[in-house]
Amino acid sequence: MKSIIVGGGKIGYYLLKTLKERNFDVVVIENDKRVCQSIAEDIGVEVICGDGTDIDVLIDAGINDAEVVAAVTGADEDNLVVCQIAKSIFHITKTIARVNNPKNIAMFKKLGVDKTVCSTAVIANLIEGEFDKDNFRIVQTFERGNMILVEIKIDKGSLWDDSFIKDLILPKDCVVTSILRNDKAIYPRGNSRIVNDDNILILTSSNGLNDLRKQFRGTKEK
Repeated sequence: MKSIIVGGGKIGYYLLKTLKERNFDVVVIENDKRVCQSIAEDIGVEVICGDGTDIDVLIDAGINDAEVVAAVTGADEDNLVVCQIAKSIFHITKTIARVNNPKNIAMFKKLGVDKTVCSTAVIANLIEGEFDKDNFRIVQTFERGNMILVEIKIDKGSLWDDSFIKDLILPKDCVVTSILRNDKAIYPRGNSRIVNDDNILILTSSNGLNDLRKQFRGTKEK
């Protein structure tokens, strides 16, 4: 699965580094040749030097094979254009835009951008969440990306299957807010049991989400 990052500045650089460490197939588009060279040497990802709002440049970057496009330049107008092109022309299912001016968030959403965030860590989690969406789904972000509501699908034999809420060892900054079962919401109490096919809503921080995903990828000991 492939993601394209438009913008290789400070935010884009650390985003690329994070995704590279998580072993994702990622390509960056950046119009500054010196920045392109620096990214290629330091991080070792594929770099396309050009304008991310140019359709031909996006095609060269492999947008036809991409599932996620994240526009993280320092210009909100460019980020909006990139996401609109990705949606309307290339039918990308997930577009993420960095918003430098919080006043633009409502406008971005009205114009079809899937997610608007300010934090590098949150953008990385949104991209990873898209590739891990069978079990993890980021429902919403709050406080400019500092708080995240995530939904986790419980599979048979997974870490929390057939467990009581009171017995869960949750990472720091993680709170179970609801259990969704058969289209009904259950308020979680200590003696509430989690079963196969439940969906668990958890409010967490960016760091908490990383720890939660690492923990949950384990399986129950037999």
